[in-house]
Amino acid sequence: MRLMVCVMSGASRQLALLLCGCCVAALGAQAEERCPAERHQAAQYVAAVYEHRSILSPNPLALTSRKQALELMNQNLDIYEQQVTIAAQKGVQIIVFPEDGIHGFNFTRTSIYPFLDFLPSPYLVRWNPCLEPHRFHDTEVLQRLSCMAVKGEMFLVANLGTKQPCHSSDPGCPNDGRYQYNTNVVFSSNGTLVDSYRKQNLYFEAAFNTPLEVDRITFDTPFAGKFGIFTCFDILFFDPAVRLLRDSEVKHVVYPTAWMNQLPLLAAIQIQRGFAIAFGVNVLAANIHHPSLGMTGSGIHAPLKSFWHHDMESPEGHLIIAQVAKNPQGLIGTGNATGKMDPSHSKFLKILAGDPYSEKDAQDVHCDGAPKWNTNAPPTFNSEMMYDNFTLVPVWGKEGYLQVCANSLCCRLLYQRPTLSKELYALGVFDGLHTVHGTYYVQVCALVKCGGLGFETCGQEVTEAAGIFEFHLWGNFSTSYIFPMLLTSGMTLETPDQLGWENDHYFLRKSELSSGLVTAALYGRLHEKD
Repeated sequence: MRLMVCVMSGASRQLALLLCGCCVAALGAQAEERCPAERHQAAQYVAAVYEHRSILSPNPLALTSRKQALELMNQNLDIYEQQVTIAAQKGVQIIVFPEDGIHGFNFTRTSIYPFLDFLPSPYLVRWNPCLEPHRFHDTEVLQRLSCMAVKGEMFLVANLGTKQPCHSSDPGCPNDGRYQYNTNVVFSSNGTLVDSYRKQNLYFEAAFNTPLEVDRITFDTPFAGKFGIFTCFDILFFDPAVRLLRDSEVKHVVYPTAWMNQLPLLAAIQIQRGFAIAFGVNVLAANIHHPSLGMTGSGIHAPLKSFWHHDMESPEGHLIIAQVAKNPQGLIGTGNATGKMDPSHSKFLKILAGDPYSEKDAQDVHCDGAPKWNTNAPPTFNSEMMYDNFTLVPVWGKEGYLQVCANSLCCRLLYQRPTLSKELYALGVFDGLHTVHGTYYVQVCALVKCGGLGFETCGQEVTEAAGIFEFHLWGNFSTSYIFPMLLTSGMTLETPDQLGWENDHYFLRKSELSSGLVTAALYGRLHEKD
């Protein structure tokens, strides 16, 4: 199969130059051709991520030997090696593998021990495991990964469990005399261990320790400069994810993850793409592939374009290869928008300037200056979304202007619909502490398709939709860390036409959706309130 990717929509020529210059990007391990003039273009590099269907231990709670553990892990490493070979044939310069891909998950602290490699500090020891295999004991997995990097002549990023002995004089030393970490390792194309990162924000991982100090890891590459690295749940927290990107030289993030999808706001590809847009960086995200556990969704995401894979049907893993810009282009904000202004955007700016709402009534659409569309203010209601109690208002009619508030956050929607579908949509707001499956403070404005026609279905997981919208979504957020999310029918990622700050409000604008809207959201994180 040959797939031509020529990106000319959205931000027009800027976006077209972002990936491949209208060349070919390989989605999956299929044959690929590249335009000769672009093949070695200095402005781009070739990256790969592999969504791996890991071979799992039949009983992760059982105690096994190191030999048995290696037998299982080598089955997964065999698959990794196959993917490196395929990627090398396509000129890949860096490949990323997922979290838990080598050893699996659901272990206890004791049962995972035979699966752990000893990892010397890359800062204290310069080591090439492939060339020096006997230098340290219990490093068989690291040796294989190092040799893969050599064989493929590429940087290689993988996740494994590691152990570090500690002494009883160390006040943090666990009773069993060792630290156990969920660890990412980075190998250069000659097999040298370049760096390692220990996961900070563990997600119900009793087998592992949280590092006593946060690893804030960046590594340099000869082909694209500086990369940052973190793992899975880390993406939602200030340390290390946000702090890393305060370094303006970090233009790329490698991101191993084992993410369970949770619609309508936190599917894997949603948060990956939202992060890329929010911070203006490339995100190379490799997820595990276990659809029965809701785990799929990987991608090579730039702010303006993504190559992604989300498949809840196929049992097989998937390799994504794409050319990536060394200096990613950001989305067009209000400051540098050019050309004739869209009428709906003019209306949006007038609303912001006049602030037509009466704050005493969140649903009062008849204050001076408000569009005279909705003659009857729709009712507010509450429904559970992502285990949080959202306040929502139904989105009825072919056009409208709505507001809904919770605590200090007011979310607003200006919309038009060319045709009405027989579906219920709602505008929802949440401003508070999320406390299920992790504790963290969020501010969210979300336009979602409901699971049915009843209000109580708003917030349910939906993947298919028919409703087409042209809209502005905005809110008076108290944080600058906002992930824009735009998902349409069939788990399709869309690029906003415009987003940014205007009059102390953060907005997202979109017209001409390619398919029915599933979710349009602004997902804000208030790290200081965690």
